[in-house]
Amino acid sequence: MSMPILNRKLVLEAPQRVPDGAGGYAENWESLGELWAEVRSRTGRERAEAGVPVSSVGYRIVVRGAPHGTAARPMPNQRFREGARLFVIQAVAERDVDGRYLTCFADEEVVA
Repeated sequence: MSMPILNRKLVLEAPQRVPDGAGGYAENWESLGELWAEVRSRTGRERAEAGVPVSSVGYRIVVRGAPHGTAARPMPNQRFREGARLFVIQAVAERDVDGRYLTCFADEEVVA
């Protein structure tokens, strides 16, 4: 297995619930830090949502490994941000036996 080329800086974000003052909550995204990553596209598709075309592309994002429970370890339902682009993490797996790298399977959706 070849070494990944970590040449893109992504911001790891996690959802945070904050009270909205009316008994409910709003969801904000909190930055957990920056990670260098290798980003490779997988497959894409287009679908209609409420009559609006939405393009969805899957990505395989490789980052350095981090121990379970630390803020630097991505988890499902978190996301990566690269400027205005958002990659929602669906699953995370160790890329190698030693856990030196993690593979994050993420989706980016764009309204056409």
